Amino acid sequence: MARRLTLTGNDAGAEAMRQIDPDVVAAFPITPQTELMHKFAEHVADGDVKAEFVLVESEHSAMSATVGAAAAGARAMTATSANGLALMWEIVYIAASYRLPIVMPVINRALSGPINIHCDHSDTMGCRDSGWIQLYSEGAQEVYDNLLQAVRIAEDPDVLLPVMVTFDGFIISHTAEVLDALEDAEARKWVGEYLPKYSLLNTEDPVTFGPLDLQDYYFEHKRQQVEGMRAAPDVIRRVGREYGELTGRPYDLLERYRTDDADLVIIALGSTCGTAKTVVDWMRDEGKKVGLLKIRAFRPFQEKEVAESLKGAQAIGVLDRSISFGAPGGPVHKEIRAALYGADCDTPIVNYIYGLGGRDISTDHIRTVFEELEKLPGSPTPEDNIRFIGLRE
Repeated sequence: MARRLTLTGNDAGAEAMRQIDPDVVAAFPITPQTELMHKFAEHVADGDVKAEFVLVESEHSAMSATVGAAAAGARAMTATSANGLALMWEIVYIAASYRLPIVMPVINRALSGPINIHCDHSDTMGCRDSGWIQLYSEGAQEVYDNLLQAVRIAEDPDVLLPVMVTFDGFIISHTAEVLDALEDAEARKWVGEYLPKYSLLNTEDPVTFGPLDLQDYYFEHKRQQVEGMRAAPDVIRRVGREYGELTGRPYDLLERYRTDDADLVIIALGSTCGTAKTVVDWMRDEGKKVGLLKIRAFRPFQEKEVAESLKGAQAIGVLDRSISFGAPGGPVHKEIRAALYGADCDTPIVNYIYGLGGRDISTDHIRTVFEELEKLPGSPTPEDNIRFIGLRE
């Protein structure tokens, strides 16, 4: 039975963590993540969870402590944003390399400098090749749902990789929304008990974590991570279906919103998808065949499914909330072009950079994207195929 609640994105994340009740949580505050851990700390102080809450002196230490706990066989979590994620960088790679099923909410915030505390995706996009699964959330409901699913995905024996559940700073983290949450017993039963295969504390079957790994085996260990990521899509789909059977809210790696017959398709992730859906509905009422391809799982990226979803489009707009400096487009744009390469697709694709440092993207902006795309079919791909939304002249 569902409980209808009004929660900010941060409180929704804390509610999911309360129900998961991990063995160990290590954290350090950073805006806009701080309120999530404040709320979880309240649950610890009130005795609502059994978790060992470890207060550390930095984000580097937070991830280090989480890695240590997970290697010892604990279900371990942490959370961060932006510069905190950057400070974790070394240990983020170690967590994935050790195949530790850590789950970490990342509240998206622009990386400095100049210093900025508002949303863009430069933090998690910088981590896209670190070996972590990445699930992007459209709103508070998905923050809650994704965190519960992330535990099952990370701990699946065919995967055993850490998972970032991301959501947009302030836009989601500090905005209250109505959502449906499971009863505690139901949520905990669904998440299940964690039974690690290996533990540093098992003296009867000793294992080694973090040895020197030179030319002899390093390559093979990286290949094993590849296999874990290759197994992840089927696990994400299965977990999403099972969650849908429980809640009525099924999940997949992608969401195709009115794309079946769409001539014009935009691609986005995170909170912008909600704005885009509104514009799609308005323009559909006007007789325009437009649609949205929402990417929920950016890692693992599903190029075949993306190509299949876009095969009928006459023009495509890819929205990136971060920049790859010196590259021919933003991170999402490059993945889309790679997915369509060799897929017998010569559809014009335009990359739109938007929302850096928390700059708003409005329904008018989304409509303008569709109107520009409408002019592209039948003409050569525009030379200015990287454009900027809402940039002052």
